[in-house]
Amino acid sequence: MSLLAIETLSLAIHGTPILDGVSLAVAPGETLGVVGESGSGKSLTALAAMGLLPEGAQASGRIRFDGRELLALPEAEMCRLRGNRIGMIFQEPMTALNPVQSIGDQVAETLIIHGAATRSEAARIAADRLARVGLPAERYPLSRYPHELSGGQRQRVCIAMAVALRPALLIADEPTTALDVTTQAQILQLLKSLTAEEGMALMLITHDLAVVAGMADRVAVVSAGRVVEQNATEPLFRAMRHPYTRQLFAASDHRPLRRPLPQGAPLLEVARVSRDYALPRTRLLQRRPQFRAVAGVSLQLREGESVGLVGESGCGKSTLTRAILGLEAVQEGAIRLAGAPVGPGMPNSLRARIQVVFQDPYGSFNPRHRVARLVSEPFHLLTDPPKGATRRAAVAEALEAVGLHPADMEKYPHEFSGGQRQRIAIARALIIRPKLIVLDEAVSALDVSVRARILDLLADLQGRFGLSYLFISHDLGVVRAITDRVLVMQAGRIVEQGTTDRVFEAPEHPYTRELLAATPRIPAHWAPQEGETHAT
Repeated sequence: MSLLAIETLSLAIHGTPILDGVSLAVAPGETLGVVGESGSGKSLTALAAMGLLPEGAQASGRIRFDGRELLALPEAEMCRLRGNRIGMIFQEPMTALNPVQSIGDQVAETLIIHGAATRSEAARIAADRLARVGLPAERYPLSRYPHELSGGQRQRVCIAMAVALRPALLIADEPTTALDVTTQAQILQLLKSLTAEEGMALMLITHDLAVVAGMADRVAVVSAGRVVEQNATEPLFRAMRHPYTRQLFAASDHRPLRRPLPQGAPLLEVARVSRDYALPRTRLLQRRPQFRAVAGVSLQLREGESVGLVGESGCGKSTLTRAILGLEAVQEGAIRLAGAPVGPGMPNSLRARIQVVFQDPYGSFNPRHRVARLVSEPFHLLTDPPKGATRRAAVAEALEAVGLHPADMEKYPHEFSGGQRQRIAIARALIIRPKLIVLDEAVSALDVSVRARILDLLADLQGRFGLSYLFISHDLGVVRAITDRVLVMQAGRIVEQGTTDRVFEAPEHPYTRELLAATPRIPAHWAPQEGETHAT
């Protein structure tokens, strides 16, 4: 008997069809992986089961949980189920958590609201749940706030909240999308152990086939609001009967065609750079202790070269990136771009030679500005920026270079998908023809097929414009696909570097081997063999 049974669920929002006859089932103690691209309807299926559909949504079909019809339940009854019998982990923990409430209070709140414990009992249970997810009170006091934790630690708090009352069903919506590979492996192992020990059913929503390969008992593939294929995990991967499933599989291991460029003179030179931050005093009149985020790092990037910088969260990648961009001064060493010193006071003519693409394009755009203004922002670095029709023509050319239409310059950021917004961010970085583009986790939050198209675009732009790339990423698959050399960073130091193929195929440092081992993979013997036919 199924714990959760979704039968022919259809959904429209303000008349726009979103889901079309979705049918899924999760048995007690089972893990169901729901896979598909952004916009396929995965998350809305889960929100329908939670009774959290947006205003204007109209749903039909049946959603039964433990024999009860959820679509017909009044809101008061749904409130009694949420957090109690059904728990949910959302994709972005920082927005799911209350920034002005301590982590202990947030976990205890679930228990208090459902009348499962008094305040003192709830605090004790909250400490127990947080310890269970790897946040013991002696190291992570219940009085801490979300901003005092890392991304992986915040996700653990969300898991503690979701399992506080030992729900029968746990829904995890992209719980590891923006996490580094070691943290992702820890979170997935935590979910696996919790479901095994607590006997919970797990509905794992993701775009990553490799994640479900190691986690799920069964897999459902969703495309354009429909379930196009579902089966037990290994048989589904072996057969891949639907073209969309095969498309996702191909995109997960996609390597763009790159034209080898002649390696020019050194463009970026980082020599023995160290960066310190002052920590809070622990005693009155004490000298403020220093934390060394980057310790004696040296690297070189040549014209036309792609270099990857990998490492887990907190290793110093972002600090080093800010220094390379001239946004922060360094205490030791020097950074040079085309022979000129880089730092906070560097001239605009030098800043124009280096541009950046951030992880979250929506967060790096002013939502009140149209695309034309957003893309043309770097023109302020030029001594004689184009104006009028010439300026608009340059914006149109940049948009066309990244596969968008010139008419898109009149739209706002919210009118685009995540992949399209990243293309706009690349157009903004490209418009003044820099020599070096720094890509800071630029594709980590994108689903696999969109990521494949963005990597193809970056390879094409590099060949056409002779660009150099510095890829800052925790996604080893992306780094392997698009770089010539890779540097591995741990605790502020470069612990290994070399050609990309050499580092991935014969890693020398234990930390590099640990990163590679933590990367989820689809077992090679599951993939359909060449020559096999697929029923459609």
